[in-house]
Amino acid sequence: MPYVTTDRLKLVTFTIEMMRAALLSNKKLEKITTHNVPSEYPMEVYKELLPYKIERFSQYPEEDEWEGIIVHKADNVIIGDMGFKGDPDENGEMDLGYSILPKYQGNGFATEMAVAMVQWGLNQPHVKRITASCSNENQASKRVLEKAGFKQINKKDNEIYWAIENK
Repeated sequence: MPYVTTDRLKLVTFTIEMMRAALLSNKKLEKITTHNVPSEYPMEVYKELLPYKIERFSQYPEEDEWEGIIVHKADNVIIGDMGFKGDPDENGEMDLGYSILPKYQGNGFATEMAVAMVQWGLNQPHVKRITASCSNENQASKRVLEKAGFKQINKKDNEIYWAIENK
């Protein structure tokens, strides 16, 4: 995703260089991106994934185009991250994941991002379907996915699986 914008957000590729900086310090990430970086970013669960992502994208650089940060335009601040988990598979499916920092949740940013990412993703070559999942208890994510046009396709244990298809 070279650069996707919405009314309030910029969705920018999260490069390997940016990931390395995020692991070192927020100041290093700010210097590289020119965006303000809150002390809570990246969230711990995502920070734990960064070494894997750096290694993966070093081996498969084409996959990095599917990984991004969410920037609130008015404040020029990184408020979360999102991306597709790899290239489209053999069926043309890609799985969307995202997180928004807690203090920015409840403002429609995740929905705005999801709508933009679905539109962008479905316009990419070989992409026929975008999937996502969330726990049954995660009411906020359920609302985000519904508003973005996803339909429930399966429920297993405590997880709900969603999809939206290219028309």
